[in-house]
Amino acid sequence: MAKAPVAVLISGSGTNMAALLYASRTAACPYEIVLVASNNPDAGGITLAAAEGVPTFVLPHKGMAREDHDAAMDAAVCASGAQFLALAGYMRILSPEFVAKWDGRMVNIHPSLLPSYPGLHTHERALAAGDSQAGCSVHMVTAELDAGPLLGQTPVAILPGDTVETLSARVLIAEHQLYSRCLAALVTRESSPDHLVAQVRERALALPETDEVLSHGMPCFGVTRGKKFAYVSLDHHGDGKTALLVKIGGLDEQQQLIENDPERYYRPAYFGDAWIGIRLDIGGNDWDHIGEWLARSWRMSAPKKLTALLDVADAF
Repeated sequence: MAKAPVAVLISGSGTNMAALLYASRTAACPYEIVLVASNNPDAGGITLAAAEGVPTFVLPHKGMAREDHDAAMDAAVCASGAQFLALAGYMRILSPEFVAKWDGRMVNIHPSLLPSYPGLHTHERALAAGDSQAGCSVHMVTAELDAGPLLGQTPVAILPGDTVETLSARVLIAEHQLYSRCLAALVTRESSPDHLVAQVRERALALPETDEVLSHGMPCFGVTRGKKFAYVSLDHHGDGKTALLVKIGGLDEQQQLIENDPERYYRPAYFGDAWIGIRLDIGGNDWDHIGEWLARSWRMSAPKKLTALLDVADAF
């Protein structure tokens, strides 16, 4: 399987970038570093990346509007073919447009156990508070600073007599271990059955009066004590697929969907012409669209008393 291409943004020595890079060179690692980019021409990590044969890009931000600098960095990242972006000591607040474009594909590492101590001076604050533990966190990047969903954390004990320097040195060791594991999990989760089932479950159970059961080894969602409107097929009869099965209008629609996108859609065995299989394990899932498929299938299964109010709302 091809490794997922990742770009790394740095501003300094790039020790976390180096940890990601060297981890990527193990045979089992699912990602590769295709670009190291920086806003600092003197960043030591750029020298290291170049010496290791990794393409680099440097653009000082001084004198540039934030949006213009972000756009140029984004252009370089896109030109590298990167599908994911890792921040590793990148000391820039990113514009909302940049963050939105990389939503769900950009991660950061922070030297505290978030939500404690977002921002700067984390070790000073932990020591001043008399905490018994510090640590590090890997999180998705969102518009709010250091507030994105957590992907992993490692606690680090604070020892008697610790200084900012001694504590930060131990936390950095933990960072180097944690970041590569979390990045590997992120780039593979679009093919992870557990992640895919969780995404479907969240959307299916948000629909009115729904429940979940296990049917023929598949997670199955239905109107409570009523008809089933969705299944998640997990290597059903050894077909090797993780897919959402939902109701459709019939054979004509089924055939049209398969003809238009045969990689994504297929006719699920044993389900007939009124169902369509939607591959989830090939990546690139539009989860809003998946939610729409689930809502449509739910409407086709739910009793009129449940759909009547929704029909009235839709009329407005």
